[in-house]
Amino acid sequence: MIRRKNKNYNELVKYITDNQECLYRFAYTYVKNQQEALDIVQESIYKALSSIDTLKNSEHMKSWLYRIIINTSINHIRKNKRVLLIDEINDKGECREYDLDRNIDLYEAIDKLDENQKTIVVLRYFEDMKIDEIAKTTNCNISTVKSRLYSALDKLKLIMGEGV
Repeated sequence: MIRRKNKNYNELVKYITDNQECLYRFAYTYVKNQQEALDIVQESIYKALSSIDTLKNSEHMKSWLYRIIINTSINHIRKNKRVLLIDEINDKGECREYDLDRNIDLYEAIDKLDENQKTIVVLRYFEDMKIDEIAKTTNCNISTVKSRLYSALDKLKLIMGEGV
């Protein structure tokens, strides 16, 4: 039992180290604030490392960690009960002004989705997760994930004016 815990612990530390930017970016999609996203990732990592012994199968580590980040982000938003605004977009000078405006519109449209749809869209298109990974992460069955994804995409088209 101790070996499994140490092995899972070491695997988790390696995963966090290798994917710290992805974890930050994922938290940032929820709170749209650099410092708050860093705080959420830090708190999530603490929770994950503290409860590594509850992870029964290391194959589910990624979805388990993302679920912790999702819950921590949602709890943070509820606790602060404020409107989330985009405070910064990573503009490296590579995109034209139109592309930047389009990105802002996309982020604002995603923020208008309900939490379930937003989570699925972010996991699918920003984190490149497969449908089955999203199902594990969100504790939903595959057909529910697909349904929410297609519904979210339809809403995004309407919000962004492409579905009219």
